Amino acid sequence: MKRTLYLLFSVLLLTLFLAACGGEEEEDEFSFALVLPGQLGDRSFADSSNRGAERAIEELGVKGTIIETTGISEHEAAMRGAIQAGNDIVLPLALDAQLLLDLAAEFPDQKFGAPSDVFAESLPDNVAAFQINVHESSFLVGLIAGSMTETKIVGAVVGGDAPSLNQFFYGYKQGVLEVCPDCQVLVGYLGFDFNNPTLGLETALGQYEQGADIVYQVAGRSGEGVLEAAKQTGNFAIGVDSNQDWIQPGSVIVSMLKRVDVTTYTLIEWAKNGTFKGGFNELGMAEGAAGISWDEGSTTFEEEGPADMVAKLPAVKETVETYRQQILDGAYEVCDALNPTPVCDPLMNN
Repeated sequence: MKRTLYLLFSVLLLTLFLAACGGEEEEDEFSFALVLPGQLGDRSFADSSNRGAERAIEELGVKGTIIETTGISEHEAAMRGAIQAGNDIVLPLALDAQLLLDLAAEFPDQKFGAPSDVFAESLPDNVAAFQINVHESSFLVGLIAGSMTETKIVGAVVGGDAPSLNQFFYGYKQGVLEVCPDCQVLVGYLGFDFNNPTLGLETALGQYEQGADIVYQVAGRSGEGVLEAAKQTGNFAIGVDSNQDWIQPGSVIVSMLKRVDVTTYTLIEWAKNGTFKGGFNELGMAEGAAGISWDEGSTTFEEEGPADMVAKLPAVKETVETYRQQILDGAYEVCDALNPTPVCDPLMNN
């Protein structure tokens, strides 16, 4: 009887020990949370960041949670939930900078990583942020629009009137006017509504009615309405953030790429391997964090577009590469709405 009790007691102790060890392993497992400004399925900004998160889960062997929201009213609760869950790093994608700074001060031991678009004068030690500069690659798609327009009127549908979004627009406008000085460039701002394809559709239809034949969308999921408007009217569009050429094949000429998948993965990797360091990090076209879909071999428009427009592509691609090299060599300056210089004056004041 005593021997039986002793064995039972030993088994119990062993079970408790193994459970404790298992619990310790779980506690030690690296985890992150990616907090989105909206929902997945935009085939643009959010989906790109999610690809970086999924890559981290697969390649780094970490645990990740993707938190979708329906808008600004849910951002703080989502962030607090991610912090309270004990994640090693919390990654807010394009959320309000002040909210991030306030939470970083409240939780100084929590690491935060912003894949893009945090605009503040300084960052505390527990916040690392990337700024992906898109003005130069937006200039390239502006060259494409200005070279391919037949009406000499092109447009842009932009999520909101802010320097970070105007970095797209003014780079694009400069590219258009560089090759077509007498072109008219229309712009429609959506009041920071990035989850409203109907609004994007209506805004783009208004620009097409004014004579635009190519419209650049910089509006998240709302921009899907712009691509739809191009298809409906027999006109053309330019995608953003991810390769969107395939969404309306033959109507989307090219897409401007903003590689938040790269920055999302990098922030998780830094936190995982112990090289995380607070502060700002800037990337752009020179580092491969921004570019155009043609760089990745996209031939959708060549295969699906109308013959007269496709015939223009060889000359247009030569123009793009000529200017790309001048920009990379420092021989040509593109307006950066986040850091305006005199080259921006005629673009921002007309």
